[in-house]
Amino acid sequence: MEAALRRELGTSVLRRTGHSGGGCISRGESFLTDQGRVFVKVNARPEARRMFDGEMASLTAILQTQTVKVPKPIKVIDVPEGEAMFVMEHLDMRSLNKHAEKLGTQLADLHLHNQKLEEKLKKNASTVGKAEQTDGQFVERFGFHTVTCCGYLPQVNDWQEDWVTFFARQRIQPQMDMIEKNSGDREARELWAQLQLKISSLFGDTEIVPALLHGDLWGGNVAEDDSGPIIFDPASFYGHSEYELAIAGMFGGFGGSFYSAYHNKIPKAPGFEKRLKLYQLFHYMNHWNHFGGGYRGSSINIMRNLVK
Repeated sequence: MEAALRRELGTSVLRRTGHSGGGCISRGESFLTDQGRVFVKVNARPEARRMFDGEMASLTAILQTQTVKVPKPIKVIDVPEGEAMFVMEHLDMRSLNKHAEKLGTQLADLHLHNQKLEEKLKKNASTVGKAEQTDGQFVERFGFHTVTCCGYLPQVNDWQEDWVTFFARQRIQPQMDMIEKNSGDREARELWAQLQLKISSLFGDTEIVPALLHGDLWGGNVAEDDSGPIIFDPASFYGHSEYELAIAGMFGGFGGSFYSAYHNKIPKAPGFEKRLKLYQLFHYMNHWNHFGGGYRGSSINIMRNLVK
């Protein structure tokens, strides 16, 4: 591993700093190199390369918006022993505390970034001969240019014109297919068949402009340093901004100041609470497929309540 790191980074200095981290998917540690400190995530799963490529693309996309701080991605490396490594900037992070309100504001800025690009585009189109420089290209569909993984499971990010179609076919259906394959859960299958017929009614006249999402924003993937909040371990795609708040509300870690600041910029639309439950369904099913039947009850209860 260290030989591959030294070679791929072109560094003569490579020294462990003693700082380690990681979660239930990958392990990680920091190294001192010629270019400064880096953080290296390592994973031995067969799908590790795909997972890290998606994370690198996600961090790059968020970084380009200049809205919220993320670790700068550096390189994904294949290790001869069958592992993959993802090298990124090392940040001295601590638990989110005094910058929770600022995170709410910056997350809303991230979600509004694509919409602002659209507004600039329309303004340019109506101003003959005065083309204004835009910071990126407006994305008009839902999806992402590459596969991203929520946990270690790949997400289908094929581009779709319609958000409800995208969410039903490319978020819930793949999870349901895995549940069907692994446990053949009849009740889950029957409830999903009923819920599919109701999903569009949960949206009413809600206008949804594709927003760049972190995609897995639970309390373990946010932090802060002296300069402000930091988000990491993304599973990005362009989707409905409300989707982001689903997992944030499932496991805690976000205070009232975070939500107030966020909704000050993006107010709750009619039907918000029911759609939040719909979006939480994806995460409970994803946890069911990652960690087992302990998450079945929450998945089933959400579907029962939504089909009433």
